[in-house]
Amino acid sequence: MERRSSGPALNPIRLPLLARAIVSGGAFDKPGHILYQAPMRPFSAFLPCAALWFSFGSLLAAESPATFKAGEFTFTRPPGWQSVETTSMMRKAQLKITDADKKESAEVVFFHFGEGGGGGIQANIDRWLAQFQEPKEKIHSKVEEVTVGQRMVTYVQADGTYLSGMPGGSKTALPNTMLLGAILHSDQGNVFIRFTGPVRLAQASQADFRKMVEGALRDAKHPSKA
Repeated sequence: MERRSSGPALNPIRLPLLARAIVSGGAFDKPGHILYQAPMRPFSAFLPCAALWFSFGSLLAAESPATFKAGEFTFTRPPGWQSVETTSMMRKAQLKITDADKKESAEVVFFHFGEGGGGGIQANIDRWLAQFQEPKEKIHSKVEEVTVGQRMVTYVQADGTYLSGMPGGSKTALPNTMLLGAILHSDQGNVFIRFTGPVRLAQASQADFRKMVEGALRDAKHPSKA
């Protein structure tokens, strides 16, 4: 015996339309018919509120943390420097700096490859300086070793036409660019920090850069033998 429903049957072809109407706030005046221009229903009124809530949550999630770690070191982000999502798995942290006019920006990248990883100190210095288009003697290169407490950092500085891009990939020539590098010596693996940006912005940020680096060294728990 065939069983019959007492209510109106829903056409299977219209089921996707039904689901779409519920999500979009549509209404019904006849079985199987959707009025897309119907007055706003409670569910559709909820959608803008939900969108605002999720947007607010995204803003909170994007707020830059005051401190962050790379290797054994904990760094304090300088005021006005923004923490951004890293663009490579090799990067442990990444900061963005923008000038007061919002016209120029620089990036600071933190690398840590573990104990014995990342190559030697001199090899990294040479690699950084080789990222400029001009020869070494024309990029005003400087290398300085500084002891902070019982820890050591090697600073590197150069400026010229910086060739930006991934190793082995295409390069973009950025004239009037300064590199500020810092290699924090550590038995747990050196931490490499590379600041690149317009010369004027880099010079204005150099004091904050050193303060951030040397603050992390002072807070380190144990002296390094590296």
